[in-house]
Parts: sequence; structure tokens; C-alpha cells
Amino acid sequence: MKMTGGELVCYALEQIGVKYTFGIPGVHTTEIYDALNKSDRITPVLVAHEGGGSFMADSISRTSDSIGCIVTVPGAGTTHAASGLGEAYLDGIPVLAISGGVRRDSGRAYQLHDLDQGKMVQGISKVFFLVEKFEDIIPTIYKAYDLATAGEPGPAFVEVASNLLLFATNVSESELPRYTLPSKPKFNDQQRLDEVISLFKSSKKIGIYAGWGAVDAQAELIELAELLCAPVSTTMQGLSTFPHKHPLHTGMGFGKSAVPAAENAFYGIDALFAIGVRFAELATGSYGIEVPENLIHIDINPEVFNKNYPAKITAESDSKAFLSALVARMKETNFSAREDVDLKSKIKKDKEEYYNSWKTSKNENKVSPGFFFESLHQTLGEDAIVLADDGNHTFLTAELMPINKPRHFSAPTDFNCMGYCIPATIAAKLANPNKPVAGIVGDGAFLMTGLEIITATSLNLGAIFFVFHDGELAQISQFQEIPLNRKTCTVLNDIKVEGVAIATGAKYLSIENDFEIAAKMKQALEFSQQNMPVLVDVKIDYSQKTKFTKGVVKTNLSRFPLGEKVRFIGRAVKRHILG
Repeated sequence: MKMTGGELVCYALEQIGVKYTFGIPGVHTTEIYDALNKSDRITPVLVAHEGGGSFMADSISRTSDSIGCIVTVPGAGTTHAASGLGEAYLDGIPVLAISGGVRRDSGRAYQLHDLDQGKMVQGISKVFFLVEKFEDIIPTIYKAYDLATAGEPGPAFVEVASNLLLFATNVSESELPRYTLPSKPKFNDQQRLDEVISLFKSSKKIGIYAGWGAVDAQAELIELAELLCAPVSTTMQGLSTFPHKHPLHTGMGFGKSAVPAAENAFYGIDALFAIGVRFAELATGSYGIEVPENLIHIDINPEVFNKNYPAKITAESDSKAFLSALVARMKETNFSAREDVDLKSKIKKDKEEYYNSWKTSKNENKVSPGFFFESLHQTLGEDAIVLADDGNHTFLTAELMPINKPRHFSAPTDFNCMGYCIPATIAAKLANPNKPVAGIVGDGAFLMTGLEIITATSLNLGAIFFVFHDGELAQISQFQEIPLNRKTCTVLNDIKVEGVAIATGAKYLSIENDFEIAAKMKQALEFSQQNMPVLVDVKIDYSQKTKFTKGVVKTNLSRFPLGEKVRFIGRAVKRHILG
């Protein structure tokens, strides 16, 4: 039989389990989209912008069991998608990017969209392939998928020459290569396990620090934490790695920028077990954490070891495989489980006091973050998937929104790209139609990708989008206001959020103060259950600063040379006095 290159691409995507593709068709990808239209396994999704499409692909990989895939035209389609690919690359998220390419059989120069895509994506993808032969299409996509999901995951980019996509070749159906999933990894280094256990036994107070790399090992992580009776902190990206309701859960980070439960529980630890983390700037509060000499660092990528903090013991491993082997070995060696009732009661007390500090009294003019997140959790329940963008609201969500299930929280982290939340929320709802899905986005980030909500409308997706509306780029304006008493280029024009709801076909609600929160959230959930996207305009009160924000400011200021510190403080005092 004859199959076009577009049909071969579609076949390969079906074999590796792709369920959705995102993109905008163009002359270079028409045949791929025609093949996708005939597929009974893959749903092609038209997006408003390829940047939104790449964020959607990222979100599919974070919130479901299949890999996200974007299909773009070369050139502008790829540059538009670059933000999402960069986010996936730095956050360690597998994404498959398929691009049409210029014709390689015409001998013509200066073709439409004719750019060297290999050079263009080399800094935001794990691997780039250019396919120029029919017989290479399927094996290359399989290889790209394997590389995207192996080791520390990330994007893999495949460009297929458009002459292959347009034309057909003779193919024997029985000879089409099938894809075989690799076996699950195991950790078999007994000596390394015994070294870790020995360090545990000799340590008086152990802390556990978990990141996104351990998100699929929650059960094993809980078992280890309970054996050690160790407080557990997570990175922001790894918030869903360990359940908030567990008595050993403390919060995000554990240094000066962490909430009191984490800062206090980790004070004086003499050993730290870090798994699936890179000790990156955001996760460590600008490297403000103090790590003990006895650091055990487990990660699938050995390049992360000893980068920012030296480790006593390292192990290159998949988190689930290592934790399974470690817990089993601890039981074999009759490791004496520890118990510390005082630690658990102190964590509980610190949590309650911090949450209550955000709910001192109800505001008649604005929406208080404490009451907002309390109601959001009560309204949506534990099965809700929550996403955030980049901004002041991100850290409010991280500190105040309880997350208990794996892969139920997503946000842009190391790449930290504004505009992530709206498209990512749409994709999360697409992949999880029976779960409540809510996005928390600042008004600045909302301006970047808000029109993507039309994609949710076209797909009848009941995603809920909460826009934290304060008229500023709040996180940066706060950083400007404290030392500079200025807000340069961080004050937004008034945004008519309702106009975007009308334009995209979403239901619109507005929460003006604390007394409206519960009723409006209930109404938003009811609309979403009728498969309607809901846009909620939240008049947020940002006057109270998060512990993260205050901690990072102090950490960075403390590192300034004395002369610069005096200059900064002196300028701040002068400007605040004189205006």
C-alpha cells in the first residue's frame, strides 16, 4: 500500500501513545493534519498561538500518562513555540515537537519559512533530528520519544522535509515497525544503599527534600519519611510530590524564604536526603538554604550533583526505583523506625498559625488570599488539579493551597515563563475531563495568553481561570517599591477581563471582596460541570507579602558588599522620606 510521510508520522505518534497534538496547520504540515484527522487514537487541537500549543503539550506531560506533542510549521511556528519548549527543557518535562520542513528535493533557495531549525532549537531541546528519507520517519520519531523520556526528560524536536510529507511511498503494513516500551528501571547497587542507611543511623535529625523528579514515587517517599520520622520539604515544582495533609509535610523549601513550619522543622538537621531536585535558584530561595555536610543527593541526571551544594553520597537513579530499593533494604536490615510526636505537633501548630495569619479579618473591598485559597480547596476538593503562572500569585498558591495528589499542581519554574497558566490549564482539563481543573494567573500573565481560552470554548472544556487582578506586575512592582519607591513599567492599564470572556465565549464572574468568595466559587464550579470555561475576575489584595518574597529580598540584600548595601538602604530611606 501507499502511505504519505504525513501518514507515517501519524502512525508513529499513535504507536508511542500520543493522544493529542497541538498547533496551527500550515502548508508544510497539511498532510500530517490530514492523517491526524483520520486517526481514531489522536485528537488534533487547533490553538490560537503556537506558544500556547507548546505550553499545552508541556501540561499534557505533567498531568497525564501520555507525552505532549506539538505539530508546527517551520520558522515562525517554531519560534512561537520556543517559550513552551524552553519551559519544558529547563523543568525536565518530556515534549515531542514535530515540524514540517522546507522541501529538500527542489534545489531551490530562500523557500518559505526557510531557517536552520537545528541551530534555532539546540538550546531548548535535548535533541534535534532532520528527516530526509521515508524509511527514517518512524524510527526517528521512536528514537526522539525515547530520548525525550529517558534520563532527565525534556523536549525532542523532529523536522520532516515537506516533500516526504506531501508524497507517498510503498509500504508493507506487516513491516511497519512497532514500538516497544522500555522496561522499568531498577536500582541494584546494594553497597550504595547500605552507605545511605549507615548515614541515616549515624544522624540525629534528618530532613527530606523532594522535587518533581520524585513525583511518581509518592507512596515510597511517604514510607521513607515515616521510617525516619523526617520532615519533608518540596521544591515549588515538586509541591505535589508529598501530600500536604501528611503530618510530616512542611511546605516549599526550608530556608529563610520557607514558611515557618519548614524553617523550624529543618532547623538543626545534620543530614539531608534530597531526591529529584537540582537545588536551583527558585527552589532554594536564591540559594538561601543551609545544607548540612551530610547531604545524600539522588537524581536521574548525574550532572546536577555537587553543582551548588557538595554531597556526601550521590546516586544516579530513577526516584521510584531508588526509593523502592532503599525502603526494602531498610526493612531487610531491621532498621529501627523513628518517632517524634513533638515534631509532628510543632509542624501542625506552625502550619495553622501561618494560615490563620492570612485570615485575620474579612475585607469588604478586596479579596484576601487566605480566604480565597481556603474556599478554593473546600469548593474543588482534593481531586482538583491546580495550575499557576509566574508572578506574585505563584508563591501565594505555593504557600496557601493544599496539594495532596501527585501531578495535581503545575507552574513554570526554572524557565519561569509568564503566559504558561491559561494554555496549560486548558490541556490539563482536556487530559482530565472528570476532575476539577483551576488555573491561577496574574493579570500581567493573563494579557499574554488569555485569548487562548477560545480553545477551551471550542473543546467544551469546563476549566476555571482565576485572574488575580491588581493592575500591576505585582511581583516585580513589589521588588521595585521597597528599595526604589518607584514602579517603572510595572503598572498596567485597566484590563476589562469581562471583555475577554465575551470574546472567547467563556462564562464570566467577578469576586470583589471576601464575602463573595464562597458563592462565586460554587457558581464557577457549577458552570464548569456544564462543560463551560469560566473566567473569574478576582480583585486580589497583595498587601501582605509571602514568606518567600520577604525571605528572598533579605537573602539577596545580605549578600551585597557593604558599600552597595549602604547605598541601597540609603536610597530607599531617602526616597521613602522625600518621595
